[in-house]
Amino acid sequence: MARESIAPTKSNLIRTKERLATAEEGYDLLEQKREILVMELMQKVESVKLLEGDMNAQVAVAYPALRRMLLVVGRERSDQLSRDIRYRFELHEKRVTAAGMSLSSLEITMPNVELKYSIANSFAECDETVLEFFKLLKIVTELAAVRTITWRLAREVRKTQRRVNALEKMVIPTARETKVYIESALEERDRDAFFTSKLLKRKANKE
Repeated sequence: MARESIAPTKSNLIRTKERLATAEEGYDLLEQKREILVMELMQKVESVKLLEGDMNAQVAVAYPALRRMLLVVGRERSDQLSRDIRYRFELHEKRVTAAGMSLSSLEITMPNVELKYSIANSFAECDETVLEFFKLLKIVTELAAVRTITWRLAREVRKTQRRVNALEKMVIPTARETKVYIESALEERDRDAFFTSKLLKRKANKE
């Protein structure tokens, strides 16, 4: 591992020790953060899997209801009926706290279901289809919100991991190597100074 190209002085040794201590402390904190993020990410991934299972189950109910409606009512009549129905969906951003961080997510306000036809008439299949697709839409919006948080957490995990790797493989080893180099150089300088003073003292005594 390459060391820093700096002069082996006591002041540089002090600064190098301070940088090394700061880097090691930062590494410990980032490693703790990474572990917390990974745990939170795994929980969100499990939530996504559960919601995907719910979505697939509801798809298996909603689309057969749609097919039944098309068979009973007909495509042209179904299209005409759908043009008279309007629902207002509100989509906005919300802040969610995960692993101690405030992350942005999506929130959709679902409108109330308004059934347009009585179960006694021939268009009861329309209401059934609306109800089943509203259930599906609710699951899909929940899934989208959880997935958004999951992506943000995954991105934060990658960012934190890069910082951990940089400290572990570059910053800390370089600071340690520089510290050892400066300490060795200063010790060698002290030894040289000691032997030089000894020789001068001997020479002075002989004279």
